[in-house]
Amino acid sequence: MNTVTQRPAFPFAALIGQTPLQQALLLAAIDPGLGGVLVSGPRGTAKSTAARALAELLPEGQLVNLPLGASEDRLIGTLDIETVLRDGSVRFSPGLLAKAHRGVLYVDEVNLLPDALVDALLDAAASGVNTVERDGVSHSHEASFVLIGTMNPEEGELRPQLIDRFGLMVELQNCFDAQVRQQIVKARLAFDLDSVAFRAEYAPQQEAYEERIRAARAALPALTFDESVHAHVSALCIAAAVDGLRADLVMLRAARALAALEQAAAVTIGHVERVAEAVLRHRRHDDRGASESQAPQQASGEGGEPSAARESVNFAAEHAGESDWGYLPPQSTGVAQVKGVIPLNTKKR
Repeated sequence: MNTVTQRPAFPFAALIGQTPLQQALLLAAIDPGLGGVLVSGPRGTAKSTAARALAELLPEGQLVNLPLGASEDRLIGTLDIETVLRDGSVRFSPGLLAKAHRGVLYVDEVNLLPDALVDALLDAAASGVNTVERDGVSHSHEASFVLIGTMNPEEGELRPQLIDRFGLMVELQNCFDAQVRQQIVKARLAFDLDSVAFRAEYAPQQEAYEERIRAARAALPALTFDESVHAHVSALCIAAAVDGLRADLVMLRAARALAALEQAAAVTIGHVERVAEAVLRHRRHDDRGASESQAPQQASGEGGEPSAARESVNFAAEHAGESDWGYLPPQSTGVAQVKGVIPLNTKKR
């Protein structure tokens, strides 16, 4: 029985003009350990509609909403410490992370949440486990869910440390193609007019999506990566000048999920290429990568300027023993004592 919402959900198969978003959501459904999907876009671009539609494809059909005003206890759950002290047993009251297990945790306007809440839900999304600790007592439970966070960039951005922890990111834009707009509006009007008939029309496609997700989850563990795939992932991440190795790991896992979705025999470079943008969009540092790539040319006299970070780190070593204009080596300064002046930090006694 579907417990997503009281009203029927718009079919996932009926979404129009949302191919990148649909792919990202399916990959996260196949491998929740990717860390979720961050969907950025203006109002009215079907972000919440897509989240509800995905939840309906999962076996449990569970969609849990995290409201903006939620407390940390409501998200992760609470421990009754008095029970522990009285009879030694742990009584745990589950939070929203427990309720979202094997379903979808949907966070609208995730950029407006307190950082502590975002940290907690990203930890659980990546590990599949939620741990609650209070006064030396801890309790852990499974929390494997598809995390979908949405945001309108006009209302503020996530901190870089948090946005990097989302596995995939999709940016939606307003549609200015008249034909596509008409198709979207016609589909929505038909759904609102008779949702039962509209859903019946897409029932075969919905069942096909459900079967593909089940088959992909089963096939996922058997897929491995050869050296050419690893090398291509490394090259893409280096070219994007990403921080750390999270992008490499997510890209490999996303490519594997896509191969599983398509029932491919192996993960290929083609799969990597098709997931790379969603992995790198929120992690790319092109300007830094370009400036660093020019640094060797500067050293060999071929032009270009070194990045500010490289120049500040290597300045002393590069100029040691030189007398370039504008460079003065550090000099010691003598200390002179002036009579009749009382130091500011000295109290007269």
